[in-house]
Amino acid sequence: MLELQVEKREKAGKVEGLRRGGVMPAVLYGKKQSSIPISISYRDFLKVWKKAGESAVVTLKEKDGKTFDALIHDVDIDPVTGSPRHADFYVFEAGHRVRVSVPLEFVGVAPGVKDHGGLLVKVLHEFKVEAMPKDLPVQLEVDISKLEAIGNQLLAKDIAMPAGVTALESPDEITALVAEPKKEKEEAPAEPVDLSAIEVEKKGKEKEGEEETAPGKASGEVAKKAEK
Repeated sequence: MLELQVEKREKAGKVEGLRRGGVMPAVLYGKKQSSIPISISYRDFLKVWKKAGESAVVTLKEKDGKTFDALIHDVDIDPVTGSPRHADFYVFEAGHRVRVSVPLEFVGVAPGVKDHGGLLVKVLHEFKVEAMPKDLPVQLEVDISKLEAIGNQLLAKDIAMPAGVTALESPDEITALVAEPKKEKEEAPAEPVDLSAIEVEKKGKEKEGEEETAPGKASGEVAKKAEK
């Protein structure tokens, strides 16, 4: 069981001072639980979050001994540092099943990729399930070694569910597949340049230029004779 020590915050307000002291603001709430602002150790939260994700039960303990069984419902991430800066804990009702999205972990080697050059396409990255809080898995494994050829697919019904866990995805939902590799378009080879044609054209222009200047010279000579 994962546990976190928490302290109540008297009121929601400026929290920069908490963060500078290595403490992260958070809140807990539930269907039958009013919202309570709390604070937790930033370092302890990182350790628990890494193990629990958003699908494992975390027991929140107050100094007076009161406890809350909850799920990490949402984490606000700083867009600049990428570090968590606030967390929401959802307190569920004891004795009730809960619905969550569990991350998928793809394991194994797909022969369709390794031996036939196909591309592995992961269609789903999370899987909706329902279970009692104590039975919730941190992740679900997807064995891609069954993808033996290009075009093979793994459906939601192919994923094994742990005891006490019910899948909520459509049984025929595609989870992963091996697709045909993309073929690069071959560019047409450039036509060779005919240098001889360029040379002939150039010579033709030069000759044409000479013919154009000849009459000019002749007219100039006639003009000079006329002046004399």
